[in-house]
Amino acid sequence: MHPDLISLGFLHVKTYGAFMALGFLAAWQVIAYLCRRTGRNPESLSNLLMLMMGSGVLGARLAYVIEHWEAEFARNPALVVRVDQGGLMFYGGLILAIAVFVIWCRAKKEGLVRMADLFATVIPLGHAFGRVGCFFYGCCYGRLSDCACAVSFPRGSPAWYEQVNAGKLASDAASALPVLPTQLFEAASVLGLFGVLFLVYRRFWDRLPGLVTGCYFVGYACIRFGIEVLRGDPRAEVGPFSISQTISLGLLLAGGAFIMVAFRRGKL
Repeated sequence: MHPDLISLGFLHVKTYGAFMALGFLAAWQVIAYLCRRTGRNPESLSNLLMLMMGSGVLGARLAYVIEHWEAEFARNPALVVRVDQGGLMFYGGLILAIAVFVIWCRAKKEGLVRMADLFATVIPLGHAFGRVGCFFYGCCYGRLSDCACAVSFPRGSPAWYEQVNAGKLASDAASALPVLPTQLFEAASVLGLFGVLFLVYRRFWDRLPGLVTGCYFVGYACIRFGIEVLRGDPRAEVGPFSISQTISLGLLLAGGAFIMVAFRRGKL
């Protein structure tokens, strides 16, 4: 856990925020590269990217605050605005960013499906950077574990507070009990998903519109559903599943529909 990347007098740079910025920058570079290969001017998409960045962070923060209100914010509501310290629910950001994306495409009369394929390709790349930022902050941690890859976050970390409040840890403990680094598991998984989507987009972007979007939905739904099983932080529940698992099931169905339509209407 290393929440402060730079702390020199008046200059404070949070590691979480820095990795978010790196993720957006990396995603933009890949978008620009793919646009050049397909004959599109990437500069025409800069405003859309900024809108999606802002709406994504806002939606992710709102969803996280709602899900973790009692555990983290009820006693100190001022922390709600401290996005730089971590605490974003990816699905909340994805939903709001998609809404903004659809509105923008309709207003600009852009091809919705082809644009969706382009952005779906790079979302996992930015997401991977964000999850590494989660690891450095200590949020989104996994279940208690004694396996070789388990990590112990220091005193004052989200895992430490939760374990103390649950009576699993003494309040004078220097570190939390070992937990699975689910942040890194997810970062590695979505980075692999990005590699697959990148190859699929380069080969089929003009022949099977919607295929990349469908593959992203299916791939991430499967990743997130599995990661949720390993998570140890407080999770909102919908019946037998966490709220993120429930959304994953819906995303899986939507992704399957995109793939079916892509093959029916596309040209191989």
